[in-house]
Amino acid sequence: MEKTSAQVADQVAEKIETLILDGVLSVGQRLPSERRLTEKLGFSRSGLREGLKLLRARGIIRTEQGKGSYVAPLLNGPSTPLMHLFSDHPRTLYDLLEVRALLEGESARLAAMRATAADVIMIRRRYQEWVEAHSASNTLKPQDHARLDHGFHLAICEASHNPVLVQTLQSLTDLLISSVFASVNNLYHRPAAMCQINEQHARLFEAIIEKDPDRAQKAAVDHIHSIRDNLYEIEAEEQRLIRASMRLNGW
Repeated sequence: MEKTSAQVADQVAEKIETLILDGVLSVGQRLPSERRLTEKLGFSRSGLREGLKLLRARGIIRTEQGKGSYVAPLLNGPSTPLMHLFSDHPRTLYDLLEVRALLEGESARLAAMRATAADVIMIRRRYQEWVEAHSASNTLKPQDHARLDHGFHLAICEASHNPVLVQTLQSLTDLLISSVFASVNNLYHRPAAMCQINEQHARLFEAIIEKDPDRAQKAAVDHIHSIRDNLYEIEAEEQRLIRASMRLNGW
């Protein structure tokens, strides 16, 4: 029986949604051209267009005239008032680090269990990029360091093959990068802290490559807790300096 245009549209939409859930297409990524999509998915161009129209109606993709179609933010992304509230108040940094410890600990555990050969290549590539950037730290901006650091952790999350976990972390990308930036800005110029971060990243990388779930989870959680403790200590040190200065000036 010949399929109706509505059935074809549903099938096109389902295939593209699966690519998004599996992390093959990520939030903000531009969809391949119509010609390439028809070749890859095996549908006619008219069927593809009906499927894309359905995805636009669902808010899963957005189309810009003359530019193409993109995967839309699936959890409303950083544009919601709540995201602005979080990003504008630095005291939420420690709350975010708590969330990172939970999510990244579990994603590291799952990645150690489920990572494919392709996932391992991507994790290794992101880790190596971070290592090389650190060796050239005098020439790299803190924002670039933060993105490379986040890229390594995101590659691990994608290797968990848990679409909900991946989409949750991707929806928090801007906030997560701000937390990584805080650690880069405050810790990377401190030799002892930087050495500690190097060792923690190496332990996390090795545990996943060696497919040791418990060790990978512990390495990820220990890494985040260490950053939290170091930032707490920096804040306490700054407060001690302020109090000493006030006493010196007769307050």
